Amino acid sequence: MHELILGGQKSGKSRAAEARAAAWLATAGRDALLIATALAGDAEMAARIARHQLDRAARVPALRTLEEPRALAEALRLHAAPQRLLVIDCLTLWTTNLLMPMQGPRLDAAAWQATVDALLGALQAAAGPVVLVSNEIGLGLSPMSPEARHVVDALGALHQRIAGACERVTLMVAGRALNLPRENP
Repeated sequence: MHELILGGQKSGKSRAAEARAAAWLATAGRDALLIATALAGDAEMAARIARHQLDRAARVPALRTLEEPRALAEALRLHAAPQRLLVIDCLTLWTTNLLMPMQGPRLDAAAWQATVDALLGALQAAAGPVVLVSNEIGLGLSPMSPEARHVVDALGALHQRIAGACERVTLMVAGRALNLPRENP
């Protein structure tokens, strides 16, 4: 079963994903891998990543981590297995890495769509369960720059496509989970 966990910053979405991993790991013969997409572009982000790694290791010691900031579809294809839960944390940073990178060129519209299609294909073909974490950033004010608005729009469209491929979508608010129905109102 695949699940998309959405929420604002510090909403509890990563902890919810870690709880899914801990529950999965409670059954013998299973393993779990977190695919982390963050890049440490500055000292504060490096410290944030280190803090997340330490906290995660304390909460779910058996959850292994793979750093993969860009090639998410390939990582999903390579590591998906029936007895392995994959946690992807997070789609927001992955999208930013590709559409508003700190260094190097950004993907154009055609390359972005091909990358999203590849991710969806890998998700649909995944032999085991996948939990995807992402920030719901479309609830606030529209950003001032065209580049940031483009990322917000692209992320919203990505969320809709990922949600369509998931059996469960959970919205985290203040550490509380709201399971979203599959049907549209």
